[in-house]
Amino acid sequence: MATLRQLEYLVTVVETGSFTRAAELLHVSQPALSHQVRALERDSGGPLLERLPRSVRLTPMGRAMLPHARAALADAERARTAARRAAGLDGGEIQLATVYSITLGLLPPVLRSWRERHPEVRVRLREFPHADALLTAMAAGSADVAVGPAPRSWDGPVRELGTEEFVVVVADDDPVAAEDDDRVPLAALAGRDWVHYAPGNGLAEVLDQACAEAGFQPRTAVRTEQTAAAPLLAAAGLGPALVPANLIPPGFPGRPLRPDPPVRRLLTAYTRSHPDPLTNAFLACLSEGLRLTGPATPDGA
Repeated sequence: MATLRQLEYLVTVVETGSFTRAAELLHVSQPALSHQVRALERDSGGPLLERLPRSVRLTPMGRAMLPHARAALADAERARTAARRAAGLDGGEIQLATVYSITLGLLPPVLRSWRERHPEVRVRLREFPHADALLTAMAAGSADVAVGPAPRSWDGPVRELGTEEFVVVVADDDPVAAEDDDRVPLAALAGRDWVHYAPGNGLAEVLDQACAEAGFQPRTAVRTEQTAAAPLLAAAGLGPALVPANLIPPGFPGRPLRPDPPVRRLLTAYTRSHPDPLTNAFLACLSEGLRLTGPATPDGA
């Protein structure tokens, strides 16, 4: 059965005349967009679009489906508007608590999507250096939803969001960067001075635990309280740094390498026992927008 998302993809491709432009407008990858359109075509029993070298055009089946697709999307929007008004989702404030690295690497696209869907709902963001401080703030009622490593204990709902991958960042001229392999054994870096984190930063524990499992204790070249500074200091040649992979932007001046064995941590969202409709709406947006792999056992706090 056709989904509203598939119908939205079809209408957007037709209106833009291009899979590429439609994917940009919808904030999805072009392969994902093409896959959903092909799934809609299989469900419909034939091709809806004719793929041309520089554009697309509707087939007779596509022309027959298009007005119904637009009507379905309009009906869904009217239903959504009515529900939002009834639930108070057209105003108010969502209070979000998280740790620094997640704000930097994962939340921006989620908050953008949330803003597009709920422009009248304010977001109050509280950030903490450590998962324990995040948990304490939630227990004190300081936020509606927390996003961070799995809490050590929590009486309310906890939703697993996926696994966060870490990379080892070194300078471009570092000897390990010259290797063809994009992996680096952590044990091979035992004699190096590392870019480390301040003791209050939860990533300090992630690094210490990963190195301990590799059989050594990391020596420290410099400690930083700012999570975003670690990859920059590593790229400048001060030593390797272990950072969440999602912090590395395109065109980053250093060299990110995948540690062997892999370093990962499970990320979750947790709320009070009875979340309100606004919180549930944010959780849904969060689950859709985060770019993470599947759940796995966490490696650190």
